[in-house]
Amino acid sequence: MSNPARASMPWLIITAGALVAMLTFGPRSAMGFFQLPMLSDRGWDRTTFGLAMAIQNLAWGLGQPIFGAIADKYGTGRVLALSGLLYAGGLFLMSSAQSIPMLHLSGGLMVGLAVGAGSFGTILSAFARNVTPEQRSLAFGIGTAAGSAGMFLFAPLSQALITAYGWSDSLMIMSAMMLAVPLLAIPLRGNASSGTQNQTEFKQTAAQALREAFGHKSYLLLTSGFFVCGFQVAFITAHFPAYLRDIGIEARYAVIAMALIGFFNIIGSLGAGVIGQRYSKPYLLAYIYIGRSIAVTAFLLLPQSPTSVIIFAAVMGLLWLSTVPPTNGLVAIMFGTRHLGLLGGFVFLSHQVGSFLGVWMGGALYDRLGSYDMVWWFGVVFGLFAAAVHWPIREKTVNRQPVMQPAE
Repeated sequence: MSNPARASMPWLIITAGALVAMLTFGPRSAMGFFQLPMLSDRGWDRTTFGLAMAIQNLAWGLGQPIFGAIADKYGTGRVLALSGLLYAGGLFLMSSAQSIPMLHLSGGLMVGLAVGAGSFGTILSAFARNVTPEQRSLAFGIGTAAGSAGMFLFAPLSQALITAYGWSDSLMIMSAMMLAVPLLAIPLRGNASSGTQNQTEFKQTAAQALREAFGHKSYLLLTSGFFVCGFQVAFITAHFPAYLRDIGIEARYAVIAMALIGFFNIIGSLGAGVIGQRYSKPYLLAYIYIGRSIAVTAFLLLPQSPTSVIIFAAVMGLLWLSTVPPTNGLVAIMFGTRHLGLLGGFVFLSHQVGSFLGVWMGGALYDRLGSYDMVWWFGVVFGLFAAAVHWPIREKTVNRQPVMQPAE
């Protein structure tokens, strides 16, 4: 018998999934560049834009477990195709939004649901069904790094498009790009009953899987800690370009900073995939959150300059999505891959509740206080909380009673 650890990686599936992750993560990570030109053109305030992005993040989170469950049952390819069409429609309507409700519907609800259908939870579940447990962490790192590459590519691309064509036409161009997602989804067709690992999976209904997960202490700790990841990264994604302008940093450094976060995010995601395969995932996550709190504290307290912005972006990039491979890896270790889309989706829902709060608070507190400082410090405190709740997580499969099969 061949050694499963040496089985070849399903590169067609991984490549297609990586390209989908790059496309679905790219435009939403560049939304911060559209804030100031859109608000200037429409006469809206930052709370309006912040609420749209908060709705987007919440819709992403609420949609993730639903789309994950649909993908587990009816097929990943179908859900990803829906994601691409919904994404294209949302960006197209956002490009011509003349009213606040239309902005919230298009850039908020529609784009959020599209990302929920086509983001990491759906893609990594397809990876998990087709790679061995020994390959899983690396595969998750590759998929997450691809999303990071989308951030790296779309930061300068979106700014260049806005400069050349204006914010509205730029959204229309990115809308057309999302139509490639249904084609890339073809190699990822298949549901929880397909793939090379389906015969090793414990058979459960979705309801049984949810009861088991929500009665498991480590799963609940993991879910509560991922809230903090969403709060921190969504706030920076939506408000960092505006924050840099407020402190007198040239606009070009916002583009450089977001591109650097994306570039170092690739390194951090791949690194987390490799490290998580060899060392404790809960401890790795705790150190990541501690590192974020230290980085933000240093950035706020030390003199702020273009150089400090670049250093901060590089450090945060290493820590940005490096939480995703070990988090999804822990869910797969605890419960297997049969309902990974559903269970990983609920963990990610917590992430997106944090995202909603971070984005909304950023705009609301800025309009009230004239500063983002309080939200930055909330992120520091939350980071220390996340480190504390990840420390006691147990990296092991749940204890299950064997199920007696009826006699034939």
